[in-house]
Amino acid sequence: MTEPTPILFTIPNFTTAGSGRAMLNIVERLDRSRFRPTICTLKRGGNLEAEIERLGIPYMNAAFAVSARPLATLAMRAHRAATAFRSRGFVMWHSFHYLDDYTEPLVARFAGARAWIYTKKNMNWNRRSWWLRSQLASRVAAQNTDMVRDFFASPRLRRKTVLVPRGVDTERFRPDVPQRLGLRQKLGVPPDAVVAGCVAQLLPVKGHPTLIEALARVPGLRLWLAGKALDEPYVAGLREKVRALGLEDRVAFLGEVQDVPAFLAELDVFVLPTWNEWRMEGCPVALLEAMSSARPCVATDIPGSRDIVENERSGVLVPPQDEAALAGALGRLAGDAPRRKALGEAARDRVRAHYAIEVEVRAHENLYGGLLDALPARRAA
Repeated sequence: MTEPTPILFTIPNFTTAGSGRAMLNIVERLDRSRFRPTICTLKRGGNLEAEIERLGIPYMNAAFAVSARPLATLAMRAHRAATAFRSRGFVMWHSFHYLDDYTEPLVARFAGARAWIYTKKNMNWNRRSWWLRSQLASRVAAQNTDMVRDFFASPRLRRKTVLVPRGVDTERFRPDVPQRLGLRQKLGVPPDAVVAGCVAQLLPVKGHPTLIEALARVPGLRLWLAGKALDEPYVAGLREKVRALGLEDRVAFLGEVQDVPAFLAELDVFVLPTWNEWRMEGCPVALLEAMSSARPCVATDIPGSRDIVENERSGVLVPPQDEAALAGALGRLAGDAPRRKALGEAARDRVRAHYAIEVEVRAHENLYGGLLDALPARRAA
């Protein structure tokens, strides 16, 4: 019987829990008869470490990348870093590092890995180092079609690039989750009031100013913002905008919400107003989670979101940074409960068919299996 293939999964840390959760969703579901995963971080910390231990997944803390400078000593330093991994016999190495580091594939090769893969999770592509990282990769898992078209169009890169969107747990994010947070009662919101919500870190690229300005154009609509405040001046500006527009009684800043399924259960509409910036995420999980929960969604027409939402069929797309268009979409949904229900049901059907976590795991297993099948021929060549 063939032994499971040892695979190392790398990520800088688990303190940015969104990326860590996405990676762990895959690792914990891999077929253990085929693959034997280990996780490695550069820095310890984060709530997911306890879950990794509970799942019995081997966990390392080691330098899987080194500084690219000085170039004269890069090979020596990469070879030294590989010492921590060499005895573990990793055949494959999958990086979830979100930066443009190109030293990790060197460490992987010095460690004996026969294939190095990386997931391209954001739309950052303005430096030659991304091209180097991609040239050194055995495969690239791209998260949306814009990436494939704009970043990996050359014949050499296109051959090694696979479209692998993110997936969500459709049992955890489902329409019948109880409203256990009791937010309407706590915030004094009437049961019949229409509430829109957004789950996103409070950072400029997420587009909260456009959302607040759009809200001012839709009388009676409430807005709940869930997300960690990572930019205090930005958050202060948002609060000032709310005050200036006289929306204090209609906007609530909830901070980081741990029970996202329960938060979504209390919403009538979900909004993701991300701006069209080069650092934006490649496949927005928050949008997938809301759609899986059968929430009608309004999102901006940007890479990632435009793959997920079929405009006017499984959600609504609007131009980024266009408060009038966003207000129009929100206003129409706020006044049309049957339309909200129909869009929400279509959204869940789409996620279950194309973006369930099982679909993502199967895509990764196919990627690994296909690469393993190609390795002997490549070695012989």
